[in-house]
Amino acid sequence: MVSSSPRANAIEARNLFKEFRIVRHGYAGIKGRIGAILRGIKPQEDIVRALDDVSLTIAAGESVALIGRNGSGKSTLLSLLAHVMLPDRGAITFPASADPAHPRIAPLLEVGAGFHPDLTGNQNILFNGSILGLTRTQMEARMEAIRAFADFEETAYYEAPVRTYSSGMFVRLGFAVAVHTDPEIILVDETLAVGDESFQEKCYAKIAEFQREGRTIIFVSHDMDAVRRVATRAVWLGESRIRADGPAPSVIHEYHAALGLPD
Repeated sequence: MVSSSPRANAIEARNLFKEFRIVRHGYAGIKGRIGAILRGIKPQEDIVRALDDVSLTIAAGESVALIGRNGSGKSTLLSLLAHVMLPDRGAITFPASADPAHPRIAPLLEVGAGFHPDLTGNQNILFNGSILGLTRTQMEARMEAIRAFADFEETAYYEAPVRTYSSGMFVRLGFAVAVHTDPEIILVDETLAVGDESFQEKCYAKIAEFQREGRTIIFVSHDMDAVRRVATRAVWLGESRIRADGPAPSVIHEYHAALGLPD
């Protein structure tokens, strides 16, 4: 059970900026590169601003959805919250955490993230747990519960390299590991869109359990039915900025109106 001061915020993100440099070479291979150098052709560089002065406060125990079109900055913001990358400017703090410098975050950012392809499922459970801050002993104690949640049809898969897994199996194991690490904050990026219907329902049930326990959930999705089901609050990102922030139904309505779509 996660306990936090009711006055503390789980996440405070202030004035976040993030840019990416995209280099366009205009040539292929080493021969093309040498030729370009000899002809004095320099690669073109474009700057893409993913987040432009984004500030966001999320209270402990809130379930918040980030919505918006592709390229609007949703996944970048989630990656910054997960400490997968750092902002160019701005700061993120976790006041409600028992250890604000090292909050217990369970990031589900992409299929197979944190897995080594040549390790078995069982080995990756231990490996992934260490990435999320748990000891080998703690993960071994959770092993059976994790395997039960992933619920592979053939138990032999747990002894097989994960490079042999389907994308659905990656998600099952990744989600199972993440939700058994006692997280304070759960970050989900479209993960529930992969996997069969019964597993998706199991994931929704686990998220509902986390909500009852007062854990904080940030959820990225293009599926507005999923957003309505999981989140009470939605944040619409557009052109790298926050366009709207409020109750999920009203923000979804505003977002759909801007796109000319029905609710």
